[in-house]
Amino acid sequence: MRASRLTRPTPLTRTTRLAAAAALAAATVLAAATTASAHVIVDPSSVPKNATDRTFAFRVPNEDDTKSTVKVEIDFPTDHPVPSALVAPVPGWTDKITTTKLTTPIHTDDGDVTDVVSQVIWTGGQISPGHYQDFTVELGALPEGTDQVVFKALQTYSDGNVVRWIEEPQAGQPEPKNPAPVLHLTAAAADGDSAGAATPAPSGGATAAPTATATAAAAAAKADASDSTARGLGIAGIVVGVLGVLAAAAGVLLGRRGRTGTSA
Repeated sequence: MRASRLTRPTPLTRTTRLAAAAALAAATVLAAATTASAHVIVDPSSVPKNATDRTFAFRVPNEDDTKSTVKVEIDFPTDHPVPSALVAPVPGWTDKITTTKLTTPIHTDDGDVTDVVSQVIWTGGQISPGHYQDFTVELGALPEGTDQVVFKALQTYSDGNVVRWIEEPQAGQPEPKNPAPVLHLTAAAADGDSAGAATPAPSGGATAAPTATATAAAAAAKADASDSTARGLGIAGIVVGVLGVLAAAAGVLLGRRGRTGTSA
């Protein structure tokens, strides 16, 4: 009889297996959550439709464990073009701005706009593994006749691999694998609340407002706090789940020991 019992798994072995399975499941969930959140975004992600002279940061995280990001391309929409945009310099990077001529001019308070920014490409710098970089632009006005502005981002790694963040998220549908950065336009704000802090461009032909870097830093800090809170809650949920599994396994172990003592 004893030889027979020795060939069967002991309760402790089964508990260990349950704990290992729970840990593996937790690691899988955590990895999936991390991967899902690591994509190119525009921050802030929503503003009133009548907002003007607002600064936005395209945040580009490096997802590769060994390769660096060496090129970033942001394509502006052509169906709802942005009337005006200024690009802030990014230390270590060189930007190339492409404009396109509109077949139908955009009417603004400052006159008709016929040429708009259609693409910005940053090269020359690097985003190393485990880091991100904010690429800042100031939009003088937002397009009319739409509730969102969809940008497309292409991220090139040092090995030549290109990740295309170009899939437009659909309401009520799961987030696509490579979602495009989307700026949501909310109801127009009351007069006096729509304009951002507009700063004249410095002399010498520079295209960026001096406060762009500070504004981007504040936006980045806000996004970091939000991301940290969400991830913290997610990890806490995983830990609670693992502890629940271990508690259930311990209960099974004690129950089996009690039955064994009664049988004896």
